[in-house]
Amino acid sequence: MIIQPKTRGFICTTAHPEGCAAQVQRQIEYVKAQQPVAGIKNALVIGASTGYGLASRIVSAFGAGANTIGVYFDRPSEGGRTATAGWYNSAAFEQAAQDAGLKSFSIVGDAFSDEIKAKTLDLIRTELGQVDLVVYSVASPRRTHPKTGETFTSVLKPIGETFSNKTVNFHNGEVTSVTIEPATEDEISQTVAVMGGEDWQMWIDALQEAGLLAPQAVTVAYNYIGPEVTHAVYREGTIGRAKLDLEKTGKSLNNQLGATGGRAYVSVNKALVTQASAAIPVVPLYISLLYKVMKEKNIHEGCIEQMYRLFSERLYAPQGTSTDESGLIRIDDWEMREDVQEEVSKLWSIVSTENLAEISDIASYRREFFQLFGFESEGIDYEADTNPEVSIPNLR
Repeated sequence: MIIQPKTRGFICTTAHPEGCAAQVQRQIEYVKAQQPVAGIKNALVIGASTGYGLASRIVSAFGAGANTIGVYFDRPSEGGRTATAGWYNSAAFEQAAQDAGLKSFSIVGDAFSDEIKAKTLDLIRTELGQVDLVVYSVASPRRTHPKTGETFTSVLKPIGETFSNKTVNFHNGEVTSVTIEPATEDEISQTVAVMGGEDWQMWIDALQEAGLLAPQAVTVAYNYIGPEVTHAVYREGTIGRAKLDLEKTGKSLNNQLGATGGRAYVSVNKALVTQASAAIPVVPLYISLLYKVMKEKNIHEGCIEQMYRLFSERLYAPQGTSTDESGLIRIDDWEMREDVQEEVSKLWSIVSTENLAEISDIASYRREFFQLFGFESEGIDYEADTNPEVSIPNLR
């Protein structure tokens, strides 16, 4: 079939297998061109098929030579529909890892469930013995609690007051104003239940109780703080409340793992084009302006560059891991530089539909959005007949 992008809001409902594979290979080649990362033998990446989770798995495998297990919730091609981008990404990763002589396995299912946790533990026990790195990178709109059976749904809303600010439709470049009503207490608590730290804690508890965590294991989860312009819908909104819970969990896990020499961290990462960030009002416009400024200063990074720097210069740095006063790893340090934020703020104050193309990098935002789904990748013939049915070599 001829596979073309079909969008619905901030989601692309189709994905291109060859384009996804090309994007994965580009990330692999970047990592292989860098200095090796020391310290990882067996990695478990929960939420491994896209964005920071996929990049973490690539750095672990091709930067450190680690065996990996990826857990993710994606679907294969069926009934004339393409598979999800995460399925194609993972198929490409698994094939590359196999070709490189690395052990790699995929488990597809609901990471929140006891069933998938048990299946993962059995696989670790059988194939790896123990894991010394656990990356928690789950982004989901809903969660069914494995003990109570209750289903929670997250929302992207401010807390306390109605929020209004600029946003952009990145498909047509129209800058408009968005107004979002504040969340209810129930919506806040549900968002925390989905995106907070409880499931991360459950994973580490299960691994530790089963004796599958190496004595000096490292675990890391990902967060975003961002500038003041995004705070109402992120840091001070429902997502931010959930991330505060994640940070609290990180401190608790650090104490828990410290007894055997282990460590737990929350890494605050840079704003990037991801399926999750595309859904947040205000953020796509901010990212478009940020890209413009950071590229001009030659300090722009994508997911793979961020994760390589996180692993090589922070998590496994020879001099030890540096954190801020709250115990957070700040790999968003270049984004939050004063000179960067000053310029972004100036552009934010004047950006409009008329000048968007001139003063922002909306073109890169749009291109990277489609690249998430395997489109607009260099060297791919998108008019060619393509088989959407792709198998994952080590699917368990």
